[in-house]
Amino acid sequence: MTDTPSTFPAGRSFGELDALSTEELRNQAFAVARERRDVRFFWSVLRHLPNADEAAALDGAPNSVGPTVDEAVALWRELTGHGYEESAPLLRAAFIDYLRG
Repeated sequence: MTDTPSTFPAGRSFGELDALSTEELRNQAFAVARERRDVRFFWSVLRHLPNADEAAALDGAPNSVGPTVDEAVALWRELTGHGYEESAPLLRAAFIDYLRG
């Protein structure tokens, strides 16, 4: 257990999280992933986006030489333009799972 509490505590109910907009879920999940420096999470959600061919070739393995969290966020912005289209249900589920974990 760490001495520093997380900004976004785990253990919130599905109902609490499901009541949030997709954009709020994204904001919270990205904040937690940034805090944890969890590049793998960013690459996993990027692969759910249409036209994410660029993300498919990237390696999100921890300690790998390559993309950073900031690069992942920049690619996210480029690929979504904050529009989720048909990927919204998959992304919502990924954000909720991550925030509950």
